[in-house]
Amino acid sequence: MPDHIHIFIGMRPTQSVAALVQNVKAESSKWIKDKMFCNSPFAWQEGYGAFSYSKSHVPEVIRYIQNQEVHHQKETFLYEYRHFLKAFEIEYDEQYIFKEPQ
Repeated sequence: MPDHIHIFIGMRPTQSVAALVQNVKAESSKWIKDKMFCNSPFAWQEGYGAFSYSKSHVPEVIRYIQNQEVHHQKETFLYEYRHFLKAFEIEYDEQYIFKEPQ
């Protein structure tokens, strides 16, 4: 999607989500800049969302990611993100929610 990505991975409890996201953002930013994919400077927004799923949900999550282009014709990323926060009972402050891309 042009305004966000979904990454579905398996992690050990000793691994840090924050370190993983930092690495993904740094390496992908470097790659995007090296390949000159953007006419203007590229930067990720601050923050990220991370949600955990049980092993029994793996096929469903994979299907969702594979079909997200169709899914996002019906609802925006920001609508979806707020839905996930509510579904996972995560309290949030609206001022810290992602912004629409400019």
